[in-house]
Amino acid sequence: MTDNVSVVSFAQAPHVRETHGTTNGVEMLVPIFKEALDNVGLSKEDIGFWCSGSSDYLAGRAFSFIAAVDAIGAFPPIHESHVEADAAWALYEAWVKIRTGEVDTALVYGFGKSSAGQLRRVLAMQLDPYTVGPLWPDAVSIAGLQARFGLDAGLWTERDMAEVAARGRGGDPDELLRRPYFADPLRKHDCAPITDGAAVVILARDDRARDLTERPARITSIHHRVETPHLGARDLTTSPSTVAAAKAAGADGVTLAELHTPFSHQEILLRQALGLGDEVRVNPSGGPLSGNPMFAAGLARIGEAATRIRPGERALAHATSGPALQQNLVCVLEAD
Repeated sequence: MTDNVSVVSFAQAPHVRETHGTTNGVEMLVPIFKEALDNVGLSKEDIGFWCSGSSDYLAGRAFSFIAAVDAIGAFPPIHESHVEADAAWALYEAWVKIRTGEVDTALVYGFGKSSAGQLRRVLAMQLDPYTVGPLWPDAVSIAGLQARFGLDAGLWTERDMAEVAARGRGGDPDELLRRPYFADPLRKHDCAPITDGAAVVILARDDRARDLTERPARITSIHHRVETPHLGARDLTTSPSTVAAAKAAGADGVTLAELHTPFSHQEILLRQALGLGDEVRVNPSGGPLSGNPMFAAGLARIGEAATRIRPGERALAHATSGPALQQNLVCVLEAD
């Protein structure tokens, strides 16, 4: 297998509350495809493999990812795949594809139009259909339970949460703490905003990567782990699947971390679980609290880490899926 695969280009659509486009993402994808390809002087014909991440449940239509291929074009034929998940998992598939030697370039994209329906109700459909789903607990309520467990255990405080929110979204922590609760103990600024958006990452085999960009971000390792979907069967105040994925990926010694944490307390939780000290820059992009496009935000963490990593640095990029950090992917990158 080919050893090295690098991120050579990253682009994302503006994070907005609502777009007027269709739910297949074409209107968002066309301009960022062009931006990502222009960054490295490639054309669509130069891409060996295309892989996307999205959700038909979110789009409210069957095979919405097939409609999204309109952004690529019907001709010439392409080699394409899709995951019904955040596009960070599509990147995992593309990384494997390049490492097998079948292709030397891949374009990964994810998109989501969260404003199209009732997002909190849609996310409840991923819960256990027998014991939890019929109660229709939404993602914010479940995160509120998780935050309350951590507060009661003394693992973080509401001020700690407000400081994370202030760093990600702006504002003064004291003023944020005076705002009313949205889902006790969460206030609105503790929750990622509903966001329409899309993201694109281009990968290349190492020998191609150096021809395409002066500073490729090499993926040294990528792993993901899954925990039980039964909320009562796991400790919600930690994330052993993230810890296991990071250990398998060799994520020690990082100085930058982009964490896919849609709620303020989850950034604190992962920092504690991963042992990230104050010397580690966490979510310098603002993270999901500044914009959380469904099925693209995890991929964006990898893209953001790749663009912000400094020569000689190691960075950790994290993506999550499922309720209360159920599934977690960790990608480690290095820059020469």
